Amino acid sequence: MEIRGKVHEIGDVQQVTDTFKKRDLIVQYAENPQFVEYIRFEATQDRTSLFDNLNIGDEVEVSFNLRGRPWTNKDGVTSYFNSLVAWRVAKVAATSGTSGAQPGTGPQSFDAPPTVDITADNGKDDDLPF
Repeated sequence: MEIRGKVHEIGDVQQVTDTFKKRDLIVQYAENPQFVEYIRFEATQDRTSLFDNLNIGDEVEVSFNLRGRPWTNKDGVTSYFNSLVAWRVAKVAATSGTSGAQPGTGPQSFDAPPTVDITADNGKDDDLPF
């Protein structure tokens, strides 16, 4: 699956366990400009570097897989979670022609943007496994 939008936030790499790390990317998606959506994508393990050369405000096309899984809490209640797992992120060339970039010309070198903490912890403890 693919979606085009504008980079809204880029998360820090989170080392979840000794062997597992992840990173989030929030993309503004405006299929209907009156109702802008904020879509969270995640990258795991070595793919966390996919977001390194992005800047807030960049127009991007994200290729991703939709994943879902059940999780049962300690009281036996099962919840279902969906994840959008990014496997490719490509910058979309500006239509004004000022950048000189052409679509599909390969990776570009950019300074990494300041990172944004997008954790939703807010001091609350939960028993989710991720």
